[in-house]
Amino acid sequence: MSLYSFGLEPLSCHAWNKDRTQIAVSPNNNVVNIYEKKGKEWVKIHDLTEHSGRITGIDWAPESNRIVTCASDRNAYVWTLKDGVWKPTLVLVRINRAATCVKWSPLENKFALGSGARLISVCYFEKENDWWLSKHIKKPIRSTVMSLNWHPNNILLAAGSADLYCRVFSAYIKDIEDKPGPTAWGAKMPFGEVMLEHKDCGGWVHSVSFSPSGDQLAWVAHNSSIAVADAAQGKEVTQLPTSRLPLLSVLYVSPTEMVAAGHDCCPYQYTYKGPGALEFVKKLDIPKQSSKGSMSAMQHFRNLDKRATEEDSNELDTLHQNSITQLCVVSGAKDKVEKYSSVGLDGAMVIWEFKH
Repeated sequence: MSLYSFGLEPLSCHAWNKDRTQIAVSPNNNVVNIYEKKGKEWVKIHDLTEHSGRITGIDWAPESNRIVTCASDRNAYVWTLKDGVWKPTLVLVRINRAATCVKWSPLENKFALGSGARLISVCYFEKENDWWLSKHIKKPIRSTVMSLNWHPNNILLAAGSADLYCRVFSAYIKDIEDKPGPTAWGAKMPFGEVMLEHKDCGGWVHSVSFSPSGDQLAWVAHNSSIAVADAAQGKEVTQLPTSRLPLLSVLYVSPTEMVAAGHDCCPYQYTYKGPGALEFVKKLDIPKQSSKGSMSAMQHFRNLDKRATEEDSNELDTLHQNSITQLCVVSGAKDKVEKYSSVGLDGAMVIWEFKH
């Protein structure tokens, strides 16, 4: 694993290009910085400055090499690289509240955008007018959409929201794609159809992730729980409460294993083998051994007085020194992820290796 710090500002989100030589990060403001790997250093090569609000989501489409960004200014832009410069195209998302998250579909012919307007905009490119249009999924969402994830079939879309629900919708747009075949989640899939609606998530749903096959859906909620809905087993939901701080991001790394991270500043591994069999495996961060230097008597008593402890260090023994906000796949197929990355509120990006 390797740690790289992009400065002191918190990193709210990040995305990788296809060959993982470039990374787009937002340091909690209205600019997206694109860095390129040169030797061991990351060098800033582009700034995407079009948004006027804090950036809340970035996604980089690997094949078409387009970046989509969304922000609290209620806008989304699709960026294309022309002659070495990233050019923005405004998307007609038609929302009156901040955008919260954005995700390209697997075939990259549309993307989904969640917002505080209690709706999901599914945006697609219309060739006739040469612009990005959107269709809205409104019912039955009752609060901010906090997380999105696409099913491998390019049709179904999972959404976690602040109304404590986790849902799976159909995002089938008949103008641009063929009729979908049946899935384990259901056979009838008109646009906006609810395929799953689970109400007792116990807290805001911070992150959702489909398994590589798309038959399972994992999510993490603000009540420190992780849960899996299994479409192959009649959409049965298995929920695992944990004694830790809430997790903010979950990622499937194999058909049965997932990695989740959040306010505890380090990633955890979980395994799901069937209904009722969702288990914690291990903590994936090996704490570094701190060497104890000699301390003067004065310093010793000053620490006791100031901090009620003898230790002099205020560093955490995890790699990240603050909450992890997002996890991303770096290398390996979806059903056998070899490396994944995390960004955190400490301004650091860590690349982790996953041993199967």
